[in-house]
Amino acid sequence: MDWRLFSQLGRLIVTAIFLRKLGSAIILLWVIFGLVACGGFLPKSSSNRHNQPLHSDMVAAIKAIGSTPGDAMVVRIFKQEQVLEVWKRTSAGPYKMLKSYPICAFSGDLGPKIQEGDRQSPEGFYTITPGLMNPKSSYYLAFNTGFPNKFDRVMGRTGSQLMVHGDCSSRGCYAMTDEGIAEIYALARESFKGGNTSFQLQIFPFRMTGPNLAKQSTSPNLAFWKDIKEGYDLFEVNQQPPAWDVCERQYIFNASGGGALNPMGACPVTTKSAALLAKQQADDKAFDNSLAAEARQANETAVIKARGELVNGAVSGAVGNLFGGLGGLLGGGEQVTPVMTGQIAPIPYPPLKR
Repeated sequence: MDWRLFSQLGRLIVTAIFLRKLGSAIILLWVIFGLVACGGFLPKSSSNRHNQPLHSDMVAAIKAIGSTPGDAMVVRIFKQEQVLEVWKRTSAGPYKMLKSYPICAFSGDLGPKIQEGDRQSPEGFYTITPGLMNPKSSYYLAFNTGFPNKFDRVMGRTGSQLMVHGDCSSRGCYAMTDEGIAEIYALARESFKGGNTSFQLQIFPFRMTGPNLAKQSTSPNLAFWKDIKEGYDLFEVNQQPPAWDVCERQYIFNASGGGALNPMGACPVTTKSAALLAKQQADDKAFDNSLAAEARQANETAVIKARGELVNGAVSGAVGNLFGGLGGLLGGGEQVTPVMTGQIAPIPYPPLKR
């Protein structure tokens, strides 16, 4: 037997086994990373962070606005301002803002999430249930936004594991500080304990004012933003989370009749209160005024630029004419071209002595 051949064959077998195990390890790491990225979780059996009690200062703040830890809540997110707000229902009925939290980071730009892998953070209205809470998040604590919701699905938008979480690091999610998400998580937990089956999450690109929309008047997302603005306006006017649904491939708020709507079907007739109409009319006027002001500013800038170019041209022409005239006086108006003969210049004669 050729022992050298046998030895080489043995080494090949060992190498194949090693590569197979290495490949399995790489695949395992890839799967773990996929789970961990933004929304996944790693087992933390010893962690009890999701059961941290509310601090006494927070309990006092809840009481001060006429609410209790078990009352309903609403969460609002504003991308551009990088702010998350928690609102609580009060004993008087209207919701009041309890606290705002800074958002460390969100992925992408202003605008909704469209497809898996675009690294955009979602925008719109979402319903957060206990099943969307993640007590073992690899990003300290988290809750899932519920993307894609009914609207996202009818629009063909894709994505998964879009979270609000801690760790101040975002991969398509909204990242909070660990302290911030711990308090928000505890507020949600206590609200669920109080008998509430969900809380509403409202996500906007910015505060939905007329001037802010005017700044984005050329955005392809303007129609979508005007659609979700009605939900924003209803909450601002009524201090109550609006009921939302989807029809004709758009959001509809506080629709009458009850029952789930066909997201592709016709929308029912809705009525608007006088307060809502007044707010929307004021916002539309502010939108138009902002656009007009931007147009005037752009026109003034263009006029100033044109004047500057005209003055610069006139000055350049005058200076050119001036130096041209001087050249004519000094040189007779003729250009002197030096002659290069390539020959050695003669030695000059010594000056005559007189």
